Amino acid sequence: MSEDRKGFFGRLVSGLAKTRANIVASMDSIFNGFSAIDDEFYEEIEEILIMGDIGINATNAILEDLKAKVKEQKLKDPSQCKELLISGIKEQMQVGEVAYRFEKEKSVVLMIGVNGVGKTTSVGKLAGKLKDQGKKVILAAADTFRAAAGEQLTEWANRAGVDIISGCEGADPASVVYDAVCAAKARKADVLLCDTAGRLHNKKNLMEELRKINRIIDREYPDAYRETLVVLDGTTGQNALAQARQFKEVVDITGIVLTKLDGTAKGGIAVAIQAELGIPVKYIGVGESIDDLQKFDADEFVNALFHTSSGT
Repeated sequence: MSEDRKGFFGRLVSGLAKTRANIVASMDSIFNGFSAIDDEFYEEIEEILIMGDIGINATNAILEDLKAKVKEQKLKDPSQCKELLISGIKEQMQVGEVAYRFEKEKSVVLMIGVNGVGKTTSVGKLAGKLKDQGKKVILAAADTFRAAAGEQLTEWANRAGVDIISGCEGADPASVVYDAVCAAKARKADVLLCDTAGRLHNKKNLMEELRKINRIIDREYPDAYRETLVVLDGTTGQNALAQARQFKEVVDITGIVLTKLDGTAKGGIAVAIQAELGIPVKYIGVGESIDDLQKFDADEFVNALFHTSSGT
């Protein structure tokens, strides 16, 4: 594990402390408190997983997996189940290498999310990460609805050392994207990263806006690989899941960015989102600095959650 990842893993471990207290302490009392693996034992585990925001679908899948392995390995002692449970949760959350295809091709990445979830900040951090990989990145400030979004993004663009295309406040977001696509083609950018507005309470307008943006990209930049990431606030738990569901009705989501995982007791939502919606969590954020957005690693996340050794 690189120094960068080690530092992040440490922050993740401390960031998930509340979630860990919520889930793991109760788990340990079950593994150590029960003398037999019976229905009551499984029911207790189920309750803790659901209370820990892991969600019904993920919980069912994890329990089915656990029961099958217990049967197969003829286990009798509840304490033997802990490692099996941990590996079952990891399996639920694997993302796979193809998840980051947009890094390797000429691509357009749309970032959507409601105000206050850390969307603009995530756009800026992702721009910085891609720039560090030697990519030529252009930002499109297409969230023209929120007055401060453009200024905030310009600040991040300067910090990351990347170009930004923006319109005046209240401009048509699609026209900003059109200008940004022209710039991306002219400047031979590797990645065009678009910050777009997310106003779920007015879904019809949002749908129209995103449709228009998508049409422009399809028409003007047909050979670009497309990625649509929804930014969700990890502290909101089940509410984040509901938001992801609503966005999924509006647009074809390819991944989730889960922010503010530091200091939330609802970190289990990362497992739920993946299982309930079949959309992978691709990035997680645990703080304010540019390094605090990292690719999601299921093994690392679950190790941090259960605070087992970080392995490699």
